[in-house]
Amino acid sequence: MKGEKVPAESLPVGRVVVDVPLAHLDRPFDYLVPSTLDEAAVPGCRVRVRFAGQRVDGFLLERIAESEHKGRLEFLDRVVSSEPVLPKEMAALARAVADRYGGTMIDVLRLAIPPRHARVEAEPPPEPPATPAAADATGWRRYPRGAAFLDALGEGRRAQAVWQALPGEDWPARLAEVAATAAATGRGALLVVPDHRDVARVHAACVALAGEAAVVALSADLGPARRYRRWLAVLRGAARIVIGTRAAAFAPVAAPGVFAVWDDGDDLHSDPRSPYPHVRDVLVQRAHLSGASLLVGGFARTAEAQLLVDSGWAPEIVATRDQVRASAPRVTAIGEHESQLARDPAARAARIPLVAFDAARTALAAGHPVLVQVPRAGYVPALSCQDCRTPARCRRCAGPLALRAGTEVSPPYCRWCGAPDATFRCGTCGSRRLRAMVTGARRTAEELGRAFPDVPVHTSGASQVLSEVDSKPALVIATPGAEPVARTGYGAALLLDGWSLLGRADLRAAEEALRRWMAAAALVRPGGEGGRVVVMTESALPAVQALVRWDPAWHAAQELAARTELGFPPAVRMATVDGPAKAVATFLDELGLPPSGEILGPVPLGEEGEKERALLRVPRPDGRALAAALAATQAVRTARKEPDPVRVQLDPLDLI
Repeated sequence: MKGEKVPAESLPVGRVVVDVPLAHLDRPFDYLVPSTLDEAAVPGCRVRVRFAGQRVDGFLLERIAESEHKGRLEFLDRVVSSEPVLPKEMAALARAVADRYGGTMIDVLRLAIPPRHARVEAEPPPEPPATPAAADATGWRRYPRGAAFLDALGEGRRAQAVWQALPGEDWPARLAEVAATAAATGRGALLVVPDHRDVARVHAACVALAGEAAVVALSADLGPARRYRRWLAVLRGAARIVIGTRAAAFAPVAAPGVFAVWDDGDDLHSDPRSPYPHVRDVLVQRAHLSGASLLVGGFARTAEAQLLVDSGWAPEIVATRDQVRASAPRVTAIGEHESQLARDPAARAARIPLVAFDAARTALAAGHPVLVQVPRAGYVPALSCQDCRTPARCRRCAGPLALRAGTEVSPPYCRWCGAPDATFRCGTCGSRRLRAMVTGARRTAEELGRAFPDVPVHTSGASQVLSEVDSKPALVIATPGAEPVARTGYGAALLLDGWSLLGRADLRAAEEALRRWMAAAALVRPGGEGGRVVVMTESALPAVQALVRWDPAWHAAQELAARTELGFPPAVRMATVDGPAKAVATFLDELGLPPSGEILGPVPLGEEGEKERALLRVPRPDGRALAAALAATQAVRTARKEPDPVRVQLDPLDLI
């Protein structure tokens, strides 16, 4: 009959993942490919289909000869574009990430594939760049296993490593050498960093080694057209080296040789959109699926990176202690020796003690800038021991204790399991007294400006972030993550309000405090050149000791051992379930939790108490079973069209 659609002669069935964000529809659907779209309907292309009476977008995963569905199949409505934006490898990655986090494949694809820009897609692709020369490995020879890692990349062998960068290390140059070594073999490299300032530094370093044509930078601050143009250049094989922020973790690098993530403890690497994947986990999945190498680098080390080392999956690349001592600044903590306290008896109580002023004056007199790191404001109030300031924890599950909003009469309660603790006793010193830890960041520019009236004061924070400062004497006051680079290094760094970092009601408080301190201290000149770091915190604390000795690996091992003993991530896998109280209770009743699973809570979420949060915990071997159970329960809820949404997140950074 004229106008009637006829299936294509070859492979007439197309499997399509539809853009419908419902958990019970998280599977491919079969459609007939009409003969008129036979050439255009290539695997990986964007299509439009009729689904549940509506036209929706989708991606054509593959074409097959016959469908397992016995009923009538609809035809593809149209092919939006024949550009294969979803290669087979990326589809497999999206499925793996969705399964790991208990999410849907289409949610992952929204993170992985940028919106289409038709005009850009019609532009002719650029010519493939020339193969760059292999990079010089001199910088990596300061690390006993560094040169061997580059040799493996140059020979096309698979290698995984956790790299501990030396203080003052030109880490963008080292990452550029890793990328250029992989590109010299004809393979691709993907480098993921926390923010756009890091992207700019690494991009410049890669261009210097491999040339402008071989390098592409992807970040959220690009406009739609520019971002899609660069993403297409990667897809079409016109760029071998890709640098970007977290969304770039899914960039379709052709023939990947190495993936690298810098500073994996930065919370910017965790996506705030469902299914909330973390860059480190995505790249681990990619390395496993593709057989490429993986490098996890940073000045500090997370417990998750330590787990990779302890498991034997990723050996560590660390410098010798002699190299560390030669490169690190001299670090001073409060109360590290009696003479310091004798000279300044109020050092423990002062926000900026005398030793910090002395370090700043010496550095300014020598002609160097001074960095002052001030923690951000707005931390969640928590409780700690009045006498030793150890964070107060629940005796049942080791969660953080807090007071209920609007009352100081009721006993403290656990923010994880909800159990009250009217007879608190500190596990460190035995004290029964509690104190609130509500200290946040304050404006320090005015205070320091009065102390140093003739010295310029620069600020770098949320409203204005500086990328670089010159080498002239100045005070640079910055929040964590916004510290500008000094061209010849800072003469000193003052790390203020350490207790507000360490006293947060957060499982990662000590790890995060050390990471932020090390990021700032790494910008300071070596101790042999007069570089000083003063951290306004007690010297006996493990995080402070790790900073003083510049030994983040020791602290990460201690942190992982403690979390393993208490049953915290990454030794276990945990999930949060948030929503209205009734919806959370129903979700937990219907959840097919593995036999090894444990439910903590639910407890009120936020001061209003309208929502609740439950924590789910299973051993790591049962993590996939937990993810499947969460996805199945969400599928039942969406199929029933439950009105109250429940937010499920696996391996969240914040458990409270």
